Amino acid sequence: MTTAGEPRRTLVAGVGNIFLGDDGFGVETVRSLGRLDPAALPPGTELMDAGIRGVHLAYRLLEGYRTLVLVDLVSRGGPPGTLRTIDVGPEPPEVRRAPGPLDTHAMDPATVLGLLHDLHAGAGGTLPEAVYVVGCEPGDTSEGIGLTEPVARAVETAAGLVLDLLRRPAAVTRRH
Repeated sequence: MTTAGEPRRTLVAGVGNIFLGDDGFGVETVRSLGRLDPAALPPGTELMDAGIRGVHLAYRLLEGYRTLVLVDLVSRGGPPGTLRTIDVGPEPPEVRRAPGPLDTHAMDPATVLGLLHDLHAGAGGTLPEAVYVVGCEPGDTSEGIGLTEPVARAVETAAGLVLDLLRRPAAVTRRH
């Protein structure tokens, strides 16, 4: 819990595998945000290149972040480069886990959030009160480094969407 006068902690995490083409979208968007003047980000905002470290991200989220913005691919059948902002809310989405051990290198946002809630139940910590996903439709996620043209063009717009979310009153004042 934050005390009076302390900024509310927000984590913006770019997830994805930079060695799988457009799957590097989240990482590239967070890198773009990292090149901004630090004054462009609200106080208490931290950026994280989570890459494929979903378990590390879930543990870090127990450290008292009030708001989480995940940036990743979101496949909904639209044209490559299409952006979506999803207000997930504080409860984890339904996650259907495959039988067997958790593949820690293939964790989508829903799996990370489900793991976060499982860890919270077992270890305690503080859950984020507001969770958003800024997602982009992929074009090509085959092996290779670099985004396709439509996804690369979406990076700066996605960074703007993240900034808009961080400036929303709901991102600052939402309560359970």
